[in-house]
Amino acid sequence: MPETLRAKCLKAFQLLRRLEEADDDGMCECVTCGEVRHYTTVHGGHFLPKGKSSFYAFDSNNVWPQCPGCNIYGMKHGSAAQVYTMFMIRNFGKNHVDHMLANQMTTFKLYAKDYREMLSDFNARIRKEKKRIGVL
Repeated sequence: MPETLRAKCLKAFQLLRRLEEADDDGMCECVTCGEVRHYTTVHGGHFLPKGKSSFYAFDSNNVWPQCPGCNIYGMKHGSAAQVYTMFMIRNFGKNHVDHMLANQMTTFKLYAKDYREMLSDFNARIRKEKKRIGVL
């Protein structure tokens, strides 16, 4: 089954966020456990799950580097969700986090044209970030 435009955008956006948060050597810190890993070995973890919140799925403040263990297992079965919440409160304030939580079910309709434009923008920004860290 071919990848949808939305899936392509989410994949590109998560890569972009990892690259934006990486240092000049391509290393990122997991926001929930603090482990430092190369951007290619971390996930773009959503504070508010992308399947639950179309409104925040592509919000830079909602997506941060997470190691696979924290993102896959820790958010559902461990303490990563609580630690992520504290990270968000420290960085954006409790009022902002409360606002995000209260509005997470807000729907945001995007059309194919919107996704194509977003994908083009994300890919251009990815190229710029990869040049910054010396990958391109």
